[in-house]
Amino acid sequence: MVRLEDITLSYRRGENPALAGLSCTLEAGSFTWLMGASGAGKSSLLKLLQLSVRPSAGKLFVMGAPIHSARRQALPGLRRRIGIVFQDFRLLPHLSVLENVALPLRIAGRREAQLMADAQEMLRWVGLGHRMEARPEALSGGEQQRVALARAVVARPALLLADEPTSHLDEAQARRVVSLLQEMHRMGTTVVVATHSAAMTEEHPAPILRLEHGRLLSHG
Repeated sequence: MVRLEDITLSYRRGENPALAGLSCTLEAGSFTWLMGASGAGKSSLLKLLQLSVRPSAGKLFVMGAPIHSARRQALPGLRRRIGIVFQDFRLLPHLSVLENVALPLRIAGRREAQLMADAQEMLRWVGLGHRMEARPEALSGGEQQRVALARAVVARPALLLADEPTSHLDEAQARRVVSLLQEMHRMGTTVVVATHSAAMTEEHPAPILRLEHGRLLSHG
């Protein structure tokens, strides 16, 4: 699903790179924890994987495509196969919960009747079928994160990236979100979850990709 070969990522010339010498492989259908202190490079690696930046050096392959050399026109189609769960939810406040979840399908040009049915199904899957017409501000943090997850997976992505998805949630809500992420994994999606929580990784064992100062400390 993902292969990095001696990846370096620099945002500005002359500054220390955000990532340096990164090489690893994420198999299709795998679940991986991404760990490291603040500034370790987790967000930069997620930006690479969601195709919002390209490596400054090295080779990056996502779903078989050479991102380091791919034409810009080829990237939107690949991005549509990647789901992203942001730490700060990024729900649109003027849209209902249902409209937020349906938005990726509408952008992709799906038929209206089908996209609304799919969005409703995803909201029922995350346990929010009863809050479809609510606005995001009326929901708790845990509910908003589940809406964000439903939006990320409504298009059935091949790769799902979650950036600290439980950092603002209480223990019960955090467990529910992780359970939903693991269910996506069981359905065949490749899942990468960035977290600070050692307790979470111990409770839900899976390979850990650990970064420090932009370098890979361990993967296993």
